[in-house]
Amino acid sequence: MAGLTLDTGALIAADRGDRVFFIFLKEATRRAATITVPAGALAQAWRGNNARLARLLKACVVEPLDERTAREIGTLLAEARTRDVVDASVVVAASRRGDAILTSDESDISHLVSTLGSHNRVLEI
Repeated sequence: MAGLTLDTGALIAADRGDRVFFIFLKEATRRAATITVPAGALAQAWRGNNARLARLLKACVVEPLDERTAREIGTLLAEARTRDVVDASVVVAASRRGDAILTSDESDISHLVSTLGSHNRVLEI
């Protein structure tokens, strides 16, 4: 595993203490994988009082959204004929690094991965 990118569903699972999420996290940590959280996914998951999520973020890289990436996301959304900017940001960012993507929404993420033509592994919680 090159690295692990978390989507909103993965962050929500972490905040809820989901056992399956923490199994994936433990394996990523064991492999010394970089864990990345796109800023949009964090914005969707954060509700201001997220103690578990705050602890998790200390071990992650929070990736900002820049203009170049925003344009790639828009292009991917047009090609995939979908509208979820955050899901597309997760896929675009992970594809650059060759990361696996941890999600609770495997079908939408896999559709975007396929549309982009990348070969990211999609792991479902």
